[in-house]
Amino acid sequence: MKKILFLLFTGLTVSVSNSQEVSDAIRYAQDNIAGTARFRAMGGAFGALGGDLSSLSVNPAGSAIFLNNQVGLTFSNQNIKNNSDYFSNQTNDKKNSFILNQAGAIFVFNDRNPNSNWKKIAIGATYENTNNFNNNIFSAGTNPENSIDGYFLDYANYGNGGAPVPFDLIANNDINNTYRNLGSSLPNGQYPNLTGYTAQQAYLGYQGFIIDPDTNAPNSPYHTNIPKGYIQRDRDFYQENEIYSRGYNSKLSFNIATSYKDRIYLGANLNVHVTDYRRSSSFYEQNDNPLESRETISQLRFNNELYTYGNGFSFQLGAIGKVTEAFRLGIAYESNTWYELYDEISQSLFTTRQADGGPELNAEVFPDIINIYDSYTLQTPGKFTFSGAYIFGKSGLISIDYSIKDYANTKFKPTNNSGFRDLNDTMNSELTSNGELRIGGEFKIKRVSLRGGYRFEGSPYKDEKTIGDLNSYSAGLGYNFGSTKLDLAYSYTERDSNQRFFEAGLFDGAANITSKLNNVTLTLLFEL
Repeated sequence: MKKILFLLFTGLTVSVSNSQEVSDAIRYAQDNIAGTARFRAMGGAFGALGGDLSSLSVNPAGSAIFLNNQVGLTFSNQNIKNNSDYFSNQTNDKKNSFILNQAGAIFVFNDRNPNSNWKKIAIGATYENTNNFNNNIFSAGTNPENSIDGYFLDYANYGNGGAPVPFDLIANNDINNTYRNLGSSLPNGQYPNLTGYTAQQAYLGYQGFIIDPDTNAPNSPYHTNIPKGYIQRDRDFYQENEIYSRGYNSKLSFNIATSYKDRIYLGANLNVHVTDYRRSSSFYEQNDNPLESRETISQLRFNNELYTYGNGFSFQLGAIGKVTEAFRLGIAYESNTWYELYDEISQSLFTTRQADGGPELNAEVFPDIINIYDSYTLQTPGKFTFSGAYIFGKSGLISIDYSIKDYANTKFKPTNNSGFRDLNDTMNSELTSNGELRIGGEFKIKRVSLRGGYRFEGSPYKDEKTIGDLNSYSAGLGYNFGSTKLDLAYSYTERDSNQRFFEAGLFDGAANITSKLNNVTLTLLFEL
């Protein structure tokens, strides 16, 4: 497999793919409830409680609540089902996965000096799979008006700073070399407003016979070869879109916390984030519109493979205060996460065309190329969490967390990159700040603990439709064997979204997706 390194220069600025979308940023900016079974069963409402390995992910001061050293291991089974509605046609798909969800250890060092107000120091390290990307989505239906041709026409007609992509750049039939060269070296900086990714999309459309220039002039606009029917708007297109994603986003946290007079607890985390995301998408379109005297496209399949990987850094600060022995308050701040990410993209296009009275002709545009882009930075927004908890002696507790995050502060960098500048402006206008409410409770009957929780998260989008509100319900139980504890949790999460197949051209090609996530989590804890 041939590989090319994209280093496209505009002045002194290194250009990256410019194929990023708002949804790519949201993928890493959103939080999910992960961690121990007790944490998940109580909806993640641990900001004022502490004393749980996963509570550190909300408020790092929580490790100072521990009385003893503790080591834990958590496994989860996740089943996600996606119901799709595309132009009133219903389809569904699902994916089941089993993962190591969380592992960690806390070590408590007590100060034996009775005259010291600083009673203990806790040091810990935890690993969490903060986001499991394993997912399948299948959508199918008949679009009454618009074809995928709009995608290729948008890039071809407007991709050169609002002007057409020069025809002489994409007329070469040497698919591998031309596709590669378009990405790696546009001639002598001659087209400063044209990116390699844009030129490649125009090239795919032309070589797949979906679009043609009106003339052979270098700056000629392009027209479609998708038949429109007898009347301009008489266009029915059966379309399918399959998305298969795999991967994870994980966080390794190093924690330190201390206790002052056993009334005030302070803590900090340093977090290392690692992400590995793979997405395979395949779009199929077929039309039965009448044949014409010229060759027109009757069906096509457009495949895209994306691999994004990288790492990031963030930090957290937190405090918990005992107002009374029963009532606690907590506050925590999680910084922006700064990711350094890399993208690899490969594409292929297969079409079938025919003229009235002529044979079917097939075209394969299958560059044996993986585009490897230069790294870029994604800055996801920080978060404030305010918490309260009331503990009913040894019989139970109730806890509430409320978090605020401004998604409009999400940024791709370098910000002087024209593509990123436009994308950041789009995110600033489309995204908003939202709140997340988590409520959890626990009731103890001797060695058995019964737990329940609820979580609500508002949409990060102003329109509240691209991604809707999230509702999650959870329950669980635990058994204390003494120095060993076994916890089990079940959670159900539901969220609606409106997912466009492509961010260019096919603007009405959006499916309404209802995602239903069932998760079963098992944790084994050891006190040392």
